[in-house]
Amino acid sequence: MTTWVLLRGLVREQRHWGRFPELLQAAFPEARIVTLDLPGNGSLVRETSPTTVEDMAEFCRAELHRHGIAPPYKLLALSLGAMVAVAWNCIAPEEVSGSVLINTSMRPFSPFYRRLKPQNYARLLRCLKAEPAEREKLILEMTSNRSCAQAAVLQDWIAYQREAPVSAPNALRQLWAAMRFRARQCKPCTRLLILGSTADGLVDNECSRQLAALWHAEAAFHPSAGHDLPLDDGPWIVEQIKSWMEMEKTPSEMEAAK
Repeated sequence: MTTWVLLRGLVREQRHWGRFPELLQAAFPEARIVTLDLPGNGSLVRETSPTTVEDMAEFCRAELHRHGIAPPYKLLALSLGAMVAVAWNCIAPEEVSGSVLINTSMRPFSPFYRRLKPQNYARLLRCLKAEPAEREKLILEMTSNRSCAQAAVLQDWIAYQREAPVSAPNALRQLWAAMRFRARQCKPCTRLLILGSTADGLVDNECSRQLAALWHAEAAFHPSAGHDLPLDDGPWIVEQIKSWMEMEKTPSEMEAAK
């Protein structure tokens, strides 16, 4: 049985996946879907966030072991979560059978002004001082291009923040970890699928394109979705994964599937 481990981004928790885990489960009914919170977020909001991405990866490994969920895993990760996935590939490559990296960026491949588009600097400063409802509204505006669905999503996000408010120190610790993370020049040993959003308003999609080129990875880019691609078009992600998984099949498996 394939185990998919889903990792979200900066100051986000597993509930921010919305319906996406259900879509993935429907596409792969025999798979096990596991959503993890990083320390300081969601169910672990009282924990102290690590200041390195590598420590976040080690935490995830220990958490799965604690719950008796054995490798190998396929990692599906967004933004900061994708950095954790890359670190995991380096720390314990034998545990990872494939990784789907969504709208991520990392040193030394991309400069800071592409990793975070300059038009967001002022908004992020406002987020630090804003009340929870206003903060979530700003984050949603920066990460989603689906204005028609934002009202309902915003109410959910405000509720999550009220139930499990991420502390300012933990938010800064996560940001510090993301800023400092430096990936290895060599390609991770496992199969990669890199997905990006051409219309990402938060992170320049060139970051994902460069990773795909340097690591000779399969890649696909959504023409209109925002940074939170699972929110804006989860079915599109699932279709890309299905195509990618088909390429992994052996000739005998392909024949049996006919």
